[in-house]
Amino acid sequence: MTATAAPEAATPRLVPAPRCTTESLVALFELPFNDLMFKAQQIHRQHHAANAVQLSTLLSIKTGGCSEDCGYCSQSAHHGEVEREALLEVDAVVAAAQAAKDKGATRFCMGAAWRGPKDKDLDRVTDMIAAVKALGLETCVTLGMLKQGQAERLKASGLDYYNHNLDTAPEFYGQVITTHDQAERFDTLGQVREAGIKVCCGGIVGLGETRRARAALLAELANLNPPPESVPINKLVPMPGTPLENAPPLDPFEFVRTVAVARICMPESLVRLSAGRQEMSDELQALCFLAGANSIFYGDKLLTADNPEADRDEALFARLGLTAA
Repeated sequence: MTATAAPEAATPRLVPAPRCTTESLVALFELPFNDLMFKAQQIHRQHHAANAVQLSTLLSIKTGGCSEDCGYCSQSAHHGEVEREALLEVDAVVAAAQAAKDKGATRFCMGAAWRGPKDKDLDRVTDMIAAVKALGLETCVTLGMLKQGQAERLKASGLDYYNHNLDTAPEFYGQVITTHDQAERFDTLGQVREAGIKVCCGGIVGLGETRRARAALLAELANLNPPPESVPINKLVPMPGTPLENAPPLDPFEFVRTVAVARICMPESLVRLSAGRQEMSDELQALCFLAGANSIFYGDKLLTADNPEADRDEALFARLGLTAA
């Protein structure tokens, strides 16, 4: 009798460590604003240089035509209005990475609008990673959901970070995305960790979720074992043609509270101000840095959304006495 091979086991979901609960984070959100800021700044200084901010630059290497229906995204084939562009050539990516490095960025992130990469596309992406790594930059990609073996290929090419956001709380997820569930995101994160790649994972606020849902998202992130090394906090940029184009704006102080709670529950992580900075005043960004944000996306574009120009960021850093790290 011939033996039959055992079925391939599914990638296990990351096992949560009991770091915090939604209820405990709701309690933090509800602190008086000054008390929350004071607590966040104390924890920030215990784990990070007080006035250093890490600079990352994000480039869209393949734009538009994504099969997923994420309600916030203009690159979705379901409702997106962004002009589709094919996967960039390696030379174009290297030129953009060199320009980012010349302006002070230390990490270069490459994003592709896919449900997940095909193996033939991954060949060119791994070439991009190796070439950007050769410039002396940290490398990060966001390519969607990975299949078995793809994370190992990315690691072998020199990848430092893989970005795959949880986006929002599990109970709110189905109101924003219907073409996949959040468990599939955990599967990809598990593959990334198994391959020895650092995790960049955060979410988007201002989707119409409640404060409790924001706390639940941060609890999920904090309970990953270990927590993500980088946590991007995105403020929704309502994009024309998307289901969320008319979403009511999030109160600025609520956004600062979200940053502060993220700092408290993930003390060792980089907390990054990501999408939405173009619409933030200098004063609001200063409050976010006080709340514990210590990383930004740097450059004039975030995939398809505008971002503050580098010169504006440099001027803000000078006014606040911040240094690029």
